[in-house]
Amino acid sequence: MPSATALSERAEARLVRLEEPRLPGWCDRHLAPPGGDFFAGRGWYDTVLAHAVPPGAAPVLALCGAALLPLMAEGGRLRTLATPYTLRWDPLPEPGTGEDALREAGRALAGLLRGRPPTRLEALDDASPAMAGIADGLRAGGFALDHYRHFGNWWGPLEPGGGWTAYLAGRPPALRTTIGRKLARSARESRFTLVTAPGAALEAAIADYHAVRDRSWKPPEPAPGFDAALMRAAATLGALRLGVLHRASDGRPLAAQYWIVTEGRAFLLKLSHDEAERAASPGTALTALMIRGLIEEGVDGLDFGRGDDPYKRLWVAERRQRVGLVVTDPWHPAGVLELARQLAGRGRRRVMAWQGAWRPAPAAGEARGEDA
Repeated sequence: MPSATALSERAEARLVRLEEPRLPGWCDRHLAPPGGDFFAGRGWYDTVLAHAVPPGAAPVLALCGAALLPLMAEGGRLRTLATPYTLRWDPLPEPGTGEDALREAGRALAGLLRGRPPTRLEALDDASPAMAGIADGLRAGGFALDHYRHFGNWWGPLEPGGGWTAYLAGRPPALRTTIGRKLARSARESRFTLVTAPGAALEAAIADYHAVRDRSWKPPEPAPGFDAALMRAAATLGALRLGVLHRASDGRPLAAQYWIVTEGRAFLLKLSHDEAERAASPGTALTALMIRGLIEEGVDGLDFGRGDDPYKRLWVAERRQRVGLVVTDPWHPAGVLELARQLAGRGRRRVMAWQGAWRPAPAAGEARGEDA
């Protein structure tokens, strides 16, 4: 038995509370190996467990047949082990797990959730085969599933062999012009540092990253130790790309950002620039330098992570919706209230759509925002 405390156990599944801020060794058969999907591996999950679990939340593992689901118990309810840093959450099946086994895992999860308040699964990929199988099993187990929009994710594939020139050709003309000017200025006035491996250079670059962030426009981090710990974990696995732009005259860091490269794709985790240097656009110059280097490295796609920040659509052109899922036992009192809330929400949306369809068309001047 692993060093964990069983909270409940059924014939096909168990729910386990973690005693330490890391995954126990028996989880390794469910995790991506080194060199595999970084966000499904130990480096990611151990960093989240050690640095990003919200206060008052207790990490738990749902072991359901061939699938492992990292969760949190919070306020008497379960939800995914997903934080503001999570780009995508997915069940972790053992290698070779097929559709039937995933559906059985979903039925086993239904047994664990029976008699509990609604469970919220977040940061889901609508196209995930693992999640589709789990969802089918939950429905077969008598649970109601309600999807909702969680956050947008901007990304873009790269043309094989296209290079930096082809990438630039696909960008909006205004951005191409800006990149040309900012890179020319950066070459004259700045020094670019890229760090990928553990060591003294990484620690110096992490210090620069935090110095830039402290002078940026961003609010305080919800988990201040997370970024540095994740950079160290990614560097150990060869997945880190940490870039810092320094002013050449005095060495002051002006912009910093870090990416994770995994399975051929580059994911932007965080970026910041010194707000006092905003007129020089060091962040734009650094993003261009990083992307140029990633393209030369041979990545096949760029992913700008969580959120619909307007700048992202300038650098990549595709958007997908990450979704959430409310998993409800219709026989639990809290489940009855949740289903009533969902029904009321759908009714409001139908009424609003009906009102919009029947609203009189505005006069010509109003439609264009002109004075009457």
